[in-house]
Amino acid sequence: MDFLGQVSFRERIASVHQLLLNVSDKDSERPFREGGWSRGEILGHLIDSALNNHQRFVRAALDGAYDGPSYEQEGWVAMHGYGSMAWHVLLEHWHRQNELLCEVVERIRKSRLGVQCRVGENASVTLRFLVEDYLDHLFHHVRQIVG
Repeated sequence: MDFLGQVSFRERIASVHQLLLNVSDKDSERPFREGGWSRGEILGHLIDSALNNHQRFVRAALDGAYDGPSYEQEGWVAMHGYGSMAWHVLLEHWHRQNELLCEVVERIRKSRLGVQCRVGENASVTLRFLVEDYLDHLFHHVRQIVG
């Protein structure tokens, strides 16, 4: 058990990985909704989320606070070209980033969970909130992918 409750961060990531393994290349190319991102682009967005939150979690845990930029999702997804990558490549990137993020989350001292974090122009929140919000965001988009 960890600070998130009965199910650890790592177990939650592992359960998502199992769901994503069932997505085919063909399905990954289909848009979630008309005019929207493909499922592959959504997974790319989740890779970006892991990358951005990795830095936030580490800096907040080490520095005792975080104040950094927001994330321009449309630009990042376009810049990386996620829509043209094969599903297995995207999934491997997502999986490795999240394995690393699990290591970070498991090493956050409980005394640091209350430190203040400010992302872009948003109001300050705690590091605990950022970690929990990361998972909420992940599950929201995984439901879009696996439909």
